[in-house]
Amino acid sequence: MTATHTIGRLALATGCKVQTVRYYEQIGLLPEPIRSQGNQRLYGQTDIDRLAFIRHSRELGFSLQAIRDLLSLSDDPEKPCEAVDAIAQVQLEEVERRIVSLRALKLELTRMLQQCRGGRVSECRIIAVLSDHSLCQTVEHEPVV
Repeated sequence: MTATHTIGRLALATGCKVQTVRYYEQIGLLPEPIRSQGNQRLYGQTDIDRLAFIRHSRELGFSLQAIRDLLSLSDDPEKPCEAVDAIAQVQLEEVERRIVSLRALKLELTRMLQQCRGGRVSECRIIAVLSDHSLCQTVEHEPVV
């Protein structure tokens, strides 16, 4: 592998921040890069491909542990893909759970806005509901982080 990309060029090529690249190296998702004589990190196409995989997986909401598992599985291409399917199924179920929660949040916010009469803040229904969760009609919603 010819390592010709600096960390800045790697970050630019994959749409990641330099700090993110360093973090992924620190937690072992990216291998330790080779170093130039000036101790500068150098990366090759394999690193770009791996970082793009990680970034796309994160965009799809996979946890870092799931990505670690997927990378480990992808390093052994002759294995059956049942384990990959299982990881993706867990992620799909999590996405579906979040969709239900987001729909509940949308309903509650819509209801709060409809009940607001545009008077004074002291009489504002939105402030009242935000101050007292028991005033919510949909209790299933959970904080979005």
